[in-house]
Amino acid sequence: MNQGPDDLSSTGEFDSDELALRRLLHQAVQAMEPRDGTLDHLRKAVPARRARKRQAVVGMAAAALFFGTAIPAVVHVSSTGTSANTSNAGHTSQMQGGAGQGKQEDGGESTSGGSAGKTEDKGKGGTKGEDKGKTAGASTGAGSGTDPSATTSTSAPVCTAAQLGTPTASTAVPDASGTVYGTFHITNGSTAACTVTGPGIVTTSAQGAADGSKIGTQRHASGDAASAGLPDPSQEVSQLVLQPGSSYDVKFAWVPSETCPTSEPSTDPSPDPSTSPDTSTSEGSSTGGDTGTSTQLLTEGGTLDGSVLVTNTAEGGGPSVSTTVSNACAGVVYSTGVLPSA
Repeated sequence: MNQGPDDLSSTGEFDSDELALRRLLHQAVQAMEPRDGTLDHLRKAVPARRARKRQAVVGMAAAALFFGTAIPAVVHVSSTGTSANTSNAGHTSQMQGGAGQGKQEDGGESTSGGSAGKTEDKGKGGTKGEDKGKTAGASTGAGSGTDPSATTSTSAPVCTAAQLGTPTASTAVPDASGTVYGTFHITNGSTAACTVTGPGIVTTSAQGAADGSKIGTQRHASGDAASAGLPDPSQEVSQLVLQPGSSYDVKFAWVPSETCPTSEPSTDPSPDPSTSPDTSTSEGSSTGGDTGTSTQLLTEGGTLDGSVLVTNTAEGGGPSVSTTVSNACAGVVYSTGVLPSA
């Protein structure tokens, strides 16, 4: 039930001034009426407003979910890309800065183009010098302590027997263990460079009392019985360019396994006329001391003479050179590969 101004005054909730103001307000709006269709407009606008609010809430939730899943991936990709770009940029800056600084120290100019040109020219010069050094090392056989691998080359044809001329061979005296070391020395005697592709073939031949079945050949390896006197295999080269007059070596070692055999003492049944006693008298008659037997002499035994002929035949079938190891009857010959001559 609606209450009028008089009814409100009876409740005692408002004082006289408030009631007077309330009456004035009621009187001011008493003649006002809503336009036609206002109620219908409110009936449609309120539900539409509520629907928009619901859509806004749903959109905000979807946006929050999207950002929650997409942002970590974007941050990861951005961090990776930035790191790579920073590294490349730093590397480029360092190159440009280093070139510019070097130019400034020389003449005070700081243009990156001129600096880069100078640096590139210097790099080419260094490369040429390096190549020249490698070629010189290959030509001289790397005898000055260079890396043996730098001597390999295929810029010259393979050496022929005629180019290698007449090689030489030498042996040293046996050491305390009886091992004998030797060297085959091969020189390019022609007027053109050629390439040595291997040490050739080392063979043996038994001489005198030497037993061929007890003599063998073997390629030298680190830690074998000849390591004390033969160079390490790391100093060998697979190919070597020999300039005219240049040489290479193939070294070997004879390691005995047995000594040469000795001969057994033997008896000689034939009498020696110079030492036979004279049993005849001046008259030619016997003194009776002749018993009809003769003296037998013993031949002393000794070490039989045996030796081993060691031969090196250069790669391609020649030339060949040999040397003899004396007092050798059984053992192994260890040989090296190609060694640039000092």
